[in-house]
Amino acid sequence: MKKNTDPISTSYVDIMEKNHMEIPWHDYTGDDSNVLISDAGLIEKASVIGRVGLILLSCGTGAWRVRTSMNKLSKELGVTCTVDVGLMSIEFNCFDGNDCVSQSLSIANTGVNTSKLYRMERFVDSFPNIEAHLTGEEIHKRLDEIERIHALYSPVKLGLAAALACCAFTFLLGGGPVEMILAFIAAGVGNIIRTKLIKHHFTLFLNIAASISAACLIYTICLKLAEMLFHVAAVNEAGYICSILFIIPGFPFITSGIDLAKLDLRSGLERLTYSIIIVLVATMSAWIMALLLHLQPLSFADMHINVWVHFILRIITSFCGVFGFSLMFNSSVSMACTAAMIGAVANTLRLELVDHCGIPAAVAAFLGALTAGLLASFIKQNHGYPRISLTVPSIVIMVPGLYLYRAIYNFGIMSLTEAVSWFTSAIMIIIALPLGLIFARILTDRTFRYCT
Repeated sequence: MKKNTDPISTSYVDIMEKNHMEIPWHDYTGDDSNVLISDAGLIEKASVIGRVGLILLSCGTGAWRVRTSMNKLSKELGVTCTVDVGLMSIEFNCFDGNDCVSQSLSIANTGVNTSKLYRMERFVDSFPNIEAHLTGEEIHKRLDEIERIHALYSPVKLGLAAALACCAFTFLLGGGPVEMILAFIAAGVGNIIRTKLIKHHFTLFLNIAASISAACLIYTICLKLAEMLFHVAAVNEAGYICSILFIIPGFPFITSGIDLAKLDLRSGLERLTYSIIIVLVATMSAWIMALLLHLQPLSFADMHINVWVHFILRIITSFCGVFGFSLMFNSSVSMACTAAMIGAVANTLRLELVDHCGIPAAVAAFLGALTAGLLASFIKQNHGYPRISLTVPSIVIMVPGLYLYRAIYNFGIMSLTEAVSWFTSAIMIIIALPLGLIFARILTDRTFRYCT
């Protein structure tokens, strides 16, 4: 049979293999690659502005930051830009007084990459002094280098980061040493599987269901082995919930609240919907596995620990939990340590306010997030780390994943009173967390404070 070499058929196959076609950015600079970007045509300027916005969007940052960055480049290049940002796409128009260019750009998948976000913020900040004096071709080559920043860590290291985070989460939620060890193992395996599936571009629903199911299964197997070998009590099965908390969509949850606060309704609602999808698929998968494996989300056994020892352990485990989540967001070790120090202060404050001051959990969550936001703003002035790369990891550990799972579990077994109670508590805390960050931003960032 003769092989089909028709170029039209070949290009059609390429399109079908990749649902989102790659954009040939360098083609925009082919005719005048020696012309400085400030003297280039509107189409070439728009390609730089749009690509910067698209890379920032792929890092997981919100619409306000994407628009601010695109506006900064537009002003430097003498262009007026109007932008509409969503979760996966950007539509924008560029005007220069004589002509107009409209573009619609989209990314194939969304995620979080704080290391790339840091590099992009430095690129935007340095643009007036450095990149504005380069050609469009040179700028796109620099953006090529930034875009090649993928995961800083291997799947095994990311598995260990998730294991550390969920192990710390287990203690903070009231679990003991046995639950912490089992959650460490199960969460580590679950996140390795999740990372592998993401690396091979498997769809969102599959990687969530597979990783959550694996974590529950590994936890159950390890628990049964511990019962047989070490005579561990079966009551420790309560910790299986903690082994799935690596899936918490902290970044989109928080950025959706910030976008809604700035009336970027499209981006805010899309991010919120994305977060809800992740939570629903994860909790449904965990609930089905609980039914198959005969697991129940029981309360943890009380631990009798000295108040001061408990306080110190909370600081340590809060640091470890935030550090692990920050590494999962592709932060450098130094950035992760900075976020972890903020989280250790903010989360310990939240827990102490609930336990010793009788403050409602939602109010304590607001104060904890406010503290994290204020500390991150102070650190940003001295170190230049993106504020969102510090604040989100530091408060992800406050997201009530346990409450959300128990709500879905009780809905599934038709225990509606219990379900509504857990769900209401979770919603109150989820609302309080972005509000705390928003008010911290209002207090410390005058550009965020006004609607202009």
